[in-house]
Amino acid sequence: MMRVLLYGFGPYKQFKSNITHRIVTKLPRSANLKKIVFPVRFNKTQFTAAIAKHRPDVILGLGQCSTGTKLRVERRAVNVRRNNKEEKGRAIVRGGAKALRTTLTVSGLGKRAEPSRSAGDYVCNYSMYVILDHLKLRGKKVRYGFIHIPHDYPFARGARLIRGAVREITRR
Repeated sequence: MMRVLLYGFGPYKQFKSNITHRIVTKLPRSANLKKIVFPVRFNKTQFTAAIAKHRPDVILGLGQCSTGTKLRVERRAVNVRRNNKEEKGRAIVRGGAKALRTTLTVSGLGKRAEPSRSAGDYVCNYSMYVILDHLKLRGKKVRYGFIHIPHDYPFARGARLIRGAVREITRR
């Protein structure tokens, strides 16, 4: 049975709630689906410990974005992080690859999604880079993908689309 780790994030900055927290907790429980809501912080251990504990075959991350009307399927994570736009970006992993590509094709989202080449430089991108780097360094064949969801996206539609994506992933 394929094991899937699905994660989202809690509230941050000016957002009192996070749509990914609501979606992750709303999805039905199942033996092959582990769901985690991480705090929004730059902490490698929270991500790598979840991988070690749950030993997933597939990881799907969800992040909230402050703009846009469509889901954004992220294609890569960059080796840059910063807390705010005024701060100068710095490397997540010194000497690490400039960018790492995702390895999971997320289908079933249709016209409500678009590909994205930039996950930004905040905690979503950080989680992506840390996880992809961790998997690469350990030679793990875990597929990994990430979807950004606009903060004001219709919750029921978002939950339905993510539930369908998870169902599709577990059938492969």
